[in-house]
Amino acid sequence: MANKITTETEVSTSELACVLGITARYIRQLTEDGILEKIKQGRYALCASVQRYIDSRETMPEDEAKLEKAKRAAEVTLKTSKAHIAKMEADELRGKMHRAEDVEAMTADMIYTVRGSLLALPGRLAVDVAAAETPAEAAEIIRREVSLLMQELTQYRYDPKKYEERVRERMDWDTDFGSGDGEDE
Repeated sequence: MANKITTETEVSTSELACVLGITARYIRQLTEDGILEKIKQGRYALCASVQRYIDSRETMPEDEAKLEKAKRAAEVTLKTSKAHIAKMEADELRGKMHRAEDVEAMTADMIYTVRGSLLALPGRLAVDVAAAETPAEAAEIIRREVSLLMQELTQYRYDPKKYEERVRERMDWDTDFGSGDGEDE
């Protein structure tokens, strides 16, 4: 059977916050402002505290009430934003999401590799093409080398370890972080 609430019922800060629908931090602020009174360390008289809170809300100027409402809305927005950022960071650490700067760097690396391969073609083909007896034979030599180059490019695969390396480098983390070797420092 649950305890019956009386005029003598005492509650903790968090319990009073739950009853009033506000944060424990706001309870402490109301106590500092003299609106609520502790009966002893961290304890409040439930009935008296609820009544004092209601009285303070009724006498609160409209501007203050709007400001308080805006403050609570801002706190919710801030907490939501922090949770969203934490989720994105966790997704990044799990390799489920990549920052644009990491994707850009990896793409640039791939483009420089392709560029280097294309720039190396004339040197690799010069002797063979010069030895070709017909333009068609020269074209076939060039087509074959370009096909080989394109075949190499089709072998490119997403490598999560490369992205993980970039993240650790950007975050200036030790590369052994999370290796699971069980050693404590």
